[in-house]
Amino acid sequence: MLEALFNPKRVAVIGASTKELHIGNRVIRNLIDFGFKGEIYPINPKADEIWGIPALKSILDAPDGIDVVHMVIPAKFVPQAVEDCGTKGVKHIIINSGGFSEIGPEGEAIEMDFLERAEKYGIRIFGPNCQGIINSDPEIRAYCNFTFTKPEPGAISIVALSGGVAEVIHQGFAAMGVGTRIYASNGNACDVTIPEIIRYLGDDPGTQVLVTYVEGLRDPSAFLEACTEVAAKKPVLAMKAGRTREGAKAAASHTGGLAKEDIATDLIFKKAGVLSFSDEGELIQSAVAFASQPRARGNRVGIITNTGGPAVIATDILAGAGLELPPLSSQTEAFLKERLYPEASVANPVDVLATGTAEHYRTCLDAMMEDDAFDCVFVNFVTPFFVDTDSIAREIAEVNQQKRKPLVCNLMTDKGQWVDTVRILQDAGVPCYALPGEAARAMANLVRYHQITTRDKGDVAPVRDVDSQTARRIVDDAVANGSKILAADEVYRVLEAYGISVPDWRITDSVDGAIEAAEDIGYPVVLKADAPSVIHKSDMGGVSLNLMAADALRMAAEDMQTRISDADLGFFVQKYMPGGLETIMGAKAEDGLGHAVMFGLGGIYVEVLKDVVFELTPVTAAEATEMLTSIKGTTLLQGVRGQPGVDQEALIELIQRLSQLLEDLPVIQELDLNPVMAFEEGALVVDARILL
Repeated sequence: MLEALFNPKRVAVIGASTKELHIGNRVIRNLIDFGFKGEIYPINPKADEIWGIPALKSILDAPDGIDVVHMVIPAKFVPQAVEDCGTKGVKHIIINSGGFSEIGPEGEAIEMDFLERAEKYGIRIFGPNCQGIINSDPEIRAYCNFTFTKPEPGAISIVALSGGVAEVIHQGFAAMGVGTRIYASNGNACDVTIPEIIRYLGDDPGTQVLVTYVEGLRDPSAFLEACTEVAAKKPVLAMKAGRTREGAKAAASHTGGLAKEDIATDLIFKKAGVLSFSDEGELIQSAVAFASQPRARGNRVGIITNTGGPAVIATDILAGAGLELPPLSSQTEAFLKERLYPEASVANPVDVLATGTAEHYRTCLDAMMEDDAFDCVFVNFVTPFFVDTDSIAREIAEVNQQKRKPLVCNLMTDKGQWVDTVRILQDAGVPCYALPGEAARAMANLVRYHQITTRDKGDVAPVRDVDSQTARRIVDDAVANGSKILAADEVYRVLEAYGISVPDWRITDSVDGAIEAAEDIGYPVVLKADAPSVIHKSDMGGVSLNLMAADALRMAAEDMQTRISDADLGFFVQKYMPGGLETIMGAKAEDGLGHAVMFGLGGIYVEVLKDVVFELTPVTAAEATEMLTSIKGTTLLQGVRGQPGVDQEALIELIQRLSQLLEDLPVIQELDLNPVMAFEEGALVVDARILL
């Protein structure tokens, strides 16, 4: 569907200009300078030629079969221009101009007009308010874009709405001497979407790694589906803008307050197997490694260096990222000791010394490539004047081209003096970095991709013993009555319908009724205020724990009546369950995606510690297990300092039951289970709220 857009044979520019600072001039010049292999048709009724190419008065004067038309004209003229393109059988239109839906109703009306005309003729619109596309394929050389970075052919493709950030990333690759494959920045994306482009690049054999920048997702589910499909075939690296923005201040639940505003995008990346980045430099450097290196098969790294300090820095970063530096095997150690200088350090890292030769480097490289103890090889290479650095570079380059294991190089040099050394490595596709930290993080991300693609995501196993009809009826009745928050008894009946264990409970509207309920349940009990105005009960003095007798219960209930002035105040009486570890579970609806399910340490400290993790529904058993092991306090679940561990299987099952409840009842906006008491055997929800 997008083949002619990215591989055009004929390109026309409506709004081509003789003014060199005009976008309509720059697009023509870029096509010429980049060596476009097809035909170019400038459209300008007042010009005879532009950059030596005869200009046509109208698109109607162009030959049939135009693949791509650029429009660099005022918005008001675009609908008729699209109509004219339709009569000529144009396949794709790139609208560089602005002035459409981004400016308000007037522009939106123009956008709807040209979209209707385009649909009538089967034309796909790229943009508007966009840069365009670039394809560096030597057989195409299409620079349908007005930017200025002229890439060499490469294996990295870039797709982003934001042209500014996309071009910054593009320049980053060029600065490292690394080529790119396809570049696409589609601005307002009124027709051709980011998910469509991602799918196209996923099928493009020339694209080895895909880089995308996200500011907002118009269709989150389509993005998730496309990324899941493509990330299974090749690495997708993504950066999300706005990570420091806080969530809504007035969130009505703990879950809503703890979920960052961009949590949905983070979870999409995680669910789809996309590598997420918060720093554009690290994203660029990692993409360079992915573009040239074989896939990592594990997290064990061997380091070769000719200087000590940078190896220490790299070791710290690699170890901090969870990679291992195993010792050399006895055979490898003996082999290297025979062939390196006596003063060399034969361990991991292996230090060949600053005087190390090309032969020494090659010996270490071959040994680590052969040694099954290592999955990846990290090279520190400083270029002293007293050794033949070109010959060292040639050995590194030759081993790199064998593609046996991933290899990255921290090249510490003056590029202006060691020009040939740099060129040898660059031409061979060795990913080189000026700093040990940059190289180490790139290698860590190669391993991270391996971990993401090999982790067990599990399968969704529906819970059978649930009464979804009862739960749905409770929720539907509440919606019909205009309720936004379920009453306590409604909440607990919904939970019980899904087999979620809760302590024995009763609802009553009087102090005497509370005492009768406590006697029925059996002391000790918990007393909670129950009224629509009571949101955070503890903050309002609406919770009293471990009440052992009727007198204590009466005193607590009367105290709540004094503190809380609500005509509808009632009492929730519940069996007190001492001991256990307080955890929290919750959920927050995400448009187009279902719900983000939360798990973490609970109780009154949850907002202080914020030790929580999220996962998108549906949550598998494997994903629920990963949630438990991902929090900082995971050792508390396992047991620490003589304290017993908790029943993690019960928590995993509870998360799965909660996930199914949310899928069956999508009208739930937020849900809060806090605390969930986890015991050595079993887990109980002792407080819960549901917002619709």
